[in-house]
Amino acid sequence: MLLSLVPQFFFSGVTNGSIYALIALGYCLIQNATGLVNFAQGDFVMLGAMIMISLYTGAKLPLPLAFLLSVAATAGIGIALERGPIRHSRNRDILTLVMITVGASISFRGSSMLIWGKSDHIFPAFGGEAPIFFLKAAILPQSLWIFCLSLLILCVLYFFFHRTLLGKAMRAAADNSFGASLIGISVSRVVALAFALSGALGAVAGILITPITSMNYEAGLMLGLKGFAAGILGGYGSALGAVAGGLLLGILESFGAGFISSAYKDAIAFLILLAILFVKPAGLFGSVQVRRL
Repeated sequence: MLLSLVPQFFFSGVTNGSIYALIALGYCLIQNATGLVNFAQGDFVMLGAMIMISLYTGAKLPLPLAFLLSVAATAGIGIALERGPIRHSRNRDILTLVMITVGASISFRGSSMLIWGKSDHIFPAFGGEAPIFFLKAAILPQSLWIFCLSLLILCVLYFFFHRTLLGKAMRAAADNSFGASLIGISVSRVVALAFALSGALGAVAGILITPITSMNYEAGLMLGLKGFAAGILGGYGSALGAVAGGLLLGILESFGAGFISSAYKDAIAFLILLAILFVKPAGLFGSVQVRRL
């Protein structure tokens, strides 16, 4: 009977994996731009969803407008985080800056609890609730929205980074910030843009997954950790690795929950990560840095 559910496990894994990939890409952008691990990334996911809930179900704005405003607002929060405590920190040590993102994460969760309360929130799925059957698997229309929009975002990001001057400037600043500044690239603006894109990606992930799982003030923490795990699994800092790691983590997590127990779903994801990193510490698409002494 379990074998007959393999297609269902696979499509469920792709749905979750697409969300993890978007979150991992947010980590990747900030890592490449600043060298930081932004532990507030999961809170961008939560904030995007909560703002969407307020605008769509509270203010009754049209879905497309509420979606765009929520993504823009979360991108603005990302810029505020970079332009505020991170940029004005007196101690520029990486560990200090990472701890600032941890403090920001705690502040975001506390503020969200005061604004939206502790209960779970949800809004209607984009394409209705009637499932689509394919290979004996029931696929929710929201899952198709998640996959298609995630694929569209990946294509847009690829075009942005490889075909536009601003995207190439971001790549140059990520590769060599000093050299980029010498040729006239404003590294500070590039870093602010990286935080904005990271916030926007987190918001999209949160908005897309909420009709399936609901959202509360602390749900972004686990989603952020899984996105981070996906980034490590694929090779931290690699955009291709973020996508591959997210999809692989989602699929393996779904099969593990189906064949073992859904009660251990979260633990399975991190056990899989540890097992793969034991074999290949740099991740699937990462490279081990070698230093000459």
